[in-house]
This record gives sequence, structure tokens and C-alpha cells, in this order.
Amino acid sequence: MGIRRDIIDYSRGDNLKHFWRLYRLQKKAKNGCFRDILTFLMSRSAHRHGGYVGPDTVFRGIPTLPHGLHGIFISRFAVIGEGCWIYQNVTIGEVNRKAPVIGSGCLIGAGAVILGDIKIGNHVKIGAGAVVNTDVPDNCTVVSQPVRIMEKS
Repeated sequence: MGIRRDIIDYSRGDNLKHFWRLYRLQKKAKNGCFRDILTFLMSRSAHRHGGYVGPDTVFRGIPTLPHGLHGIFISRFAVIGEGCWIYQNVTIGEVNRKAPVIGSGCLIGAGAVILGDIKIGNHVKIGAGAVVNTDVPDNCTVVSQPVRIMEKS
């Protein structure tokens, strides 16, 4: 059953095992030329899966991507906490070379846009299609446009 699942995931572009391996190697690389080659391979792998992850993005743990990297854009200045769920077509973008810092255990719904030098707290749920450009405290839910913060979900 494991081989069958791997083949299905690979054919759909959801098998990100090699992408995360390249990501870890790229972070450990000290040599500029070797690091550049790994960055190129990582970017090509992300592009193959339909997304973009900046080479300097910091992941504190491997996020769960239920739909693979399909349509996901993550700025190179972003910091993503442990145990985050990121759905398809999410943009985590920068403004003036400053990107969001996302806490641990967050859920980011499909099509959400998170922009600028903001902090998203731990265990925050960001609804599908929400555009977030302000800080969000821990344990809140963010929905709609303009953003409404619903306290302590």
C-alpha cells in the first residue's frame, strides 16, 4: 500500500520528500557555490510542484501542505513556525523586504494573503480568502476582507 500511495502522490506532484531534503541540505551548506546549486535545485523543485518558497525562508518544522505546493508563494524573508497547515494558493508576501512571522500550530486557509512586517500568533486560524496585514494575537480566528479578528477561538 505504501508504494501505491507514493506513486499517486508523485504523479499528482504532492510528493515533497525530495523538496524538503533539498531545503535541509541548502540550509546546512556553507560553501557559496554549493549552496547556490542547492538553491537552484530547490527552486526548480518548488516550481515543478507549482509554488515558490524563497531560499532564505525559515521553517521551524516541516509544515503540512494538504494540496502540495500548488499555488503557494512564500517570501524569502518569512518565518513559519512548527505544525502549520498551509492550503493551496496561499501568499505569504513581503513589503519592503519584511515578511510575516507566523507562529506555531497555525492554519492558513486556501487563497489567504498575509503581507508585510506582521506577527501571526500561535494557534491562529486564517480563513480562506482573508487578506491579513495587521498583527494577530495568539488563539484567534481571522476571517473576511477587511480582516475581523474574533477573540479566542
